[in-house]
Amino acid sequence: MDTKERIAWLRETINQANEAYHTYDNPTISDYDYDMYMKELVDLEARHPELKTVDSPTERVGGKVLDGFSKVTHAVPMMSLSNVFSEDELRQFIGRIQKSVGQVDLITELKIDGLAVSLSYEEGLFVRAATRGNGLVGEDVTDNVKTIRSLPLRLKQPVSITVRGEIFMPHQSFRKVNESRLLEGLPLFANPRNAAAGTIRQLDTNVVSKRGLDLFAYTIVESDQYAHTQKEALDVLENLGFKVNPHARLVSDTSSLIDAINTYDTLRKTMPYDTDGVVIKVNDIALHETIGYTAKSPKWATAYKFQAEQVKTTIQGITFQVGRSGVITPVALLDPVQISGSVVARATLHNEDYIKTKDIRINDTVLVHKAGEIIPEVIEVIMDDRRDQVPFEMVDACPVCGSLVERQPGEADHYCTNPECPGKTMNLLIHFASRQAMDIDTLGEKVVAVLHDLGYLQTIPDIYGLNAHKEALKDLPGFAEKKVDKLLKAIEDSKNQPFEKVLFALGIKHVGQKVAKTLVTHMKTMDHLIKATAEELALIPDIGPMIAQSLKDYFQISEHIAQIEALRAYGLSMEDRSEDILGETFSGMTFVLTGKLETMTRDEAADAINRLGGKVTSSVSQKTSVVVAGSDAGSKLSKAEALGVKVIDEKEFKEMLDDTK
Repeated sequence: MDTKERIAWLRETINQANEAYHTYDNPTISDYDYDMYMKELVDLEARHPELKTVDSPTERVGGKVLDGFSKVTHAVPMMSLSNVFSEDELRQFIGRIQKSVGQVDLITELKIDGLAVSLSYEEGLFVRAATRGNGLVGEDVTDNVKTIRSLPLRLKQPVSITVRGEIFMPHQSFRKVNESRLLEGLPLFANPRNAAAGTIRQLDTNVVSKRGLDLFAYTIVESDQYAHTQKEALDVLENLGFKVNPHARLVSDTSSLIDAINTYDTLRKTMPYDTDGVVIKVNDIALHETIGYTAKSPKWATAYKFQAEQVKTTIQGITFQVGRSGVITPVALLDPVQISGSVVARATLHNEDYIKTKDIRINDTVLVHKAGEIIPEVIEVIMDDRRDQVPFEMVDACPVCGSLVERQPGEADHYCTNPECPGKTMNLLIHFASRQAMDIDTLGEKVVAVLHDLGYLQTIPDIYGLNAHKEALKDLPGFAEKKVDKLLKAIEDSKNQPFEKVLFALGIKHVGQKVAKTLVTHMKTMDHLIKATAEELALIPDIGPMIAQSLKDYFQISEHIAQIEALRAYGLSMEDRSEDILGETFSGMTFVLTGKLETMTRDEAADAINRLGGKVTSSVSQKTSVVVAGSDAGSKLSKAEALGVKVIDEKEFKEMLDDTK
């Protein structure tokens, strides 16, 4: 098989795998094989750019940084649907249709909670995607939409067609995105729809490609050229290669329509994506023009909107949490209620502005829901139940240490001004020891709380002074000799964490993992970072004035500088050593790490390899020199054995490292 044939085979295999997995939820190859095929195709197209085509699956990988979005005028306006909210309104909608054209069949489809998009194809090739915009003019988001793997880049027939669809973020993708943003210290997306909308308007297609968006096609523009009914149009879309929601249903009267909606209302709670209603259309396309349009909406279609899951309860009190950055968050203490399968007794009230805008008071009856299906939130006060409740007043003293509370201009949050606030310190200690930061796995929240209350941990450097209290710790309830030894070893091992981890672990406001990595890459040492001006910091890509000012504010506090110096004295890294090469022992060698290592993390193993001139990759190929296999090694180990690649265990790897000393 020559290069051209191999590229063609890879494209066909990857496209079939994409369709099977993302459209029919029926994977035909393993994730490993998919990744290997995609990597090979990327490499071949890079070496033979003359063989790359516009419909290659590598177009989904992303990598472009866009200047902005140009405007696109829709040849056929993207109209919005009218809404109905009750059975009476449904009957009125059906009555108007029957008055116009008599008895008709209706088709019902789940209304996906995402954002509408117009997709254009020429002779079967995808050429453009545009947002709804104002219905007449939208934004060109072609490069971002290309990254959605369920979107066909080439149709199964060479037709020129415009299709409308809904881009959405599945629940699994939403959770992963918010987990990542939490680690980066970024604001969480409130719900999957906001996340999808924000993603599509990203200027970096590489970011879009990693966020797991999906798409359902739901109609064809000028569909009468392809089908007689909406049901046939959905079949046409599926036959062309589009992903179509499988829950369309034909109904013939009001009673069966209401039954269908009740079925959908139950079904939606089990779906892996958000839905907010049911779209109802006259099935016969020929009747659409007869029934007609209003200025904004078709008269032959409407959307029945589901009621969001909201539960009524009472606010028994309002308490306050102090975060690691000192932000003070009001929290409602509720009569416990069940929402979306779990008992909720506390709900965020966000900040003073949120409470006063909604006029939330203690003893109010309120509606509560889970924002983004995660965070319990008070959304509305039942004013009919209001009696003589006292209006809310924000605290002017920290609820933990009693220090002055202040609100910075332009911010909604209040902060404790005491840098030594125990509430702030507790959360900061927990953050510092967390897996994403210094990874002191035996120093969890409960252990921190015990040691903090007993006076052993009051500041971050105290963690590294615990060894001096080794004998006293063994006598504490729940602390046996083995547990103490394990704790102290984990603390000692954490001294090997790189500078970027140390910087993130300090808990500086707005400095998440990604920001810490960026700062370390550009500034190299803690001393340079401390001395840099806000203007210099703001010029670093992805930093900007807000983060720069936060850093300068942090470093202007003498206690913070003293803390950094204490950590430096304990041996924590205060400079970027990622480019340090300790030798050339592994020069020219490529390693793959798989499975769980017992005496080191995989990051530590990779760092050791890099420092000895080697290279670490994530996939096994014939170019791989050595596979280091820990416990529970999976497909990478099997692949290495099949290719005859050298495989060693952790003990042999440690011996290789020891031989370099």
